[in-house]
Amino acid sequence: MAVDLQQTHIPVLCKEMVETLDPTPGKMYVDGTFGGGGYTRAILNKGVSKVIAFDRDNDAIKRAQSFTQEFGDRFEIIHDCFSAMDKYLKPESMDGIVFDFGISSYQVDEAHRGFSFRQNGPLDMRMGVGAAYTAADVVNTFKERDIAEILHVYGEEPRAKKISKAIIAARSVKLFETTQELATLIRTIVPSQDGFDPATLTFQGLRIFVNNELIEIERALQQSNKLLPLGGRLVTIAFHALEDRLVKNHSRVAFNHQEFLCMYSSINRKVITPSLDEIRKNPRCRSAKLRGFIKEIKYR
Repeated sequence: MAVDLQQTHIPVLCKEMVETLDPTPGKMYVDGTFGGGGYTRAILNKGVSKVIAFDRDNDAIKRAQSFTQEFGDRFEIIHDCFSAMDKYLKPESMDGIVFDFGISSYQVDEAHRGFSFRQNGPLDMRMGVGAAYTAADVVNTFKERDIAEILHVYGEEPRAKKISKAIIAARSVKLFETTQELATLIRTIVPSQDGFDPATLTFQGLRIFVNNELIEIERALQQSNKLLPLGGRLVTIAFHALEDRLVKNHSRVAFNHQEFLCMYSSINRKVITPSLDEIRKNPRCRSAKLRGFIKEIKYR
């Protein structure tokens, strides 16, 4: 049965994102991860001058067509990675930027994209432009130590070496083609826990590596320094420690802005997480962490 993605997509921490970004009429904003357009719509509904959205996924670009029809020149979608923002935008031209890092609900729900360990599909995991490998390429051709490193570093999988060894043994008999083939193997190695599939961390590690996600995030955060004016706001939603760590580290480093040395100051004293009610409605949001920052002068 086909999944109605328009009905299943739920923007995570959308109300909190809007409150933190504080969109103002007449100003311009970036939605660095368009996905289903939930954040873009929420920002546009505040009467802002324009939202420029980015997405590397061709399916997201197709979904954005209805936004162009609805909002006209107040909305623009760019088919590229958010790490390429500086190719399209001028310095200090955006009043706020929001990033919803990680995988979108659409990508998980479409079995043929190969992201889900719960649905059977080709072992792909490419989000769109910029991906050099598929997940199948990695597990079928990479060396054992390289696979183990990917699972350890990007998946934070404590049994990375054991899983890598099992992958090498299994592929000598038959190459991996589907998500279920890989997930089934992992479930024979990693103990099951309530509400946490044993394949989760391995799939996370492969996905992050295939899409070069951490480097993409680092580049995008660096570009935010240039694209935001003084007083500009940066809002991030991260779903695991690797993403959130990059955001926290970035906010602690001073950078040059004209003749000033600038830093980001936190808008909220504590990280914002979903309420129990939101988690009940959308279990996928349970690990989300929202942080908001304002670009300010540190030293004159």
